[in-house]
Amino acid sequence: MKKIFILLTVVFAMLLTACGGKTEETKEVKAEKPLNVGIVLSTGGLGDKSFNDSAYRGLTMAEEQLGIKFKYVEPASPSEDMQFLREFAENNYDLVVGVGFLMKDSVETVAKEHPNVKFAIIDEVIDAPNVTSLVFAEDEGSFLVGALAAMMSKTNTVGFVGGMEVPLIQKFQSGYVQGAKYINPDIKVTTLYTSGPNPFNDPVRGKESAIAEYNQGADVIFHAAGGTGTGVIEGAKAMGIYAIGVDSDQDYVAPGTVLTSMIKNVDQAVFAAVKDVKEGTFKPGINRFGVANNGVGTSKFEYTKDIIGEEKLQKIEEIKQGIIDGSIKLK
Repeated sequence: MKKIFILLTVVFAMLLTACGGKTEETKEVKAEKPLNVGIVLSTGGLGDKSFNDSAYRGLTMAEEQLGIKFKYVEPASPSEDMQFLREFAENNYDLVVGVGFLMKDSVETVAKEHPNVKFAIIDEVIDAPNVTSLVFAEDEGSFLVGALAAMMSKTNTVGFVGGMEVPLIQKFQSGYVQGAKYINPDIKVTTLYTSGPNPFNDPVRGKESAIAEYNQGADVIFHAAGGTGTGVIEGAKAMGIYAIGVDSDQDYVAPGTVLTSMIKNVDQAVFAAVKDVKEGTFKPGINRFGVANNGVGTSKFEYTKDIIGEEKLQKIEEIKQGIIDGSIKLK
């Protein structure tokens, strides 16, 4: 009995030691706060099947792949841009994105007011320590579709419809003309700018412009006019000629009428900017996207491979490689 008592005493003591020993502190693990991104879309907003839709798509990709949260606004006019940018900044969003060259002054002003907030602007350059500028080689992508237009033209005349006659849209025009003349130095290129109060969201004027260029002999028309471009495509379809889309893949808008689209991967650029902020690698300055890094290019010719033919498609690939290796130089 005495031995049993001693044994029980020892076991009890061991239990007390185990229970009463030093306990580890419980560390509270907090869930990582999702990144908040605010984006101010260009006039015309969502549904333009072009520029705004592509920028928005970049954020939905970031939401799915990076777990961010975002909010978008659609200004009724450029006069509202600064107000929305300022609201995002004042609410300490991790990244505020301004879509389009018309937003340069507004982003520049609000970025100076909020030096601790990170900003991204598309299609313009702002020299500020908290702004990354996402710019594209629109002329390179436009060169490719200009070459295709010249190869497909039977009238020796192709057309270009722009939204506003400003340096950015003139880059599209310049590349398109150079590409067309690379194939046929004698080709004629008609040009119209829709302008007006809503240059990038006026399908009626877009259709009128396409018909006007058709009447000048154009049988392939490339637009760089945002939402106005849906009217250009509609006009081309009505006249039985070809159109070329822009920014996003617009081939589906009128299958067979839209030869291809000059893709401008705004979605990839926006996604990259968000990723940089999330990973702590955000850097101010210029980020350029061209043919070489898949920033611009053509759509996949989903509905027009047979219409265009393998020989012409191969020629487009050769031109693309020429731009990349420098054997084809743009002005």
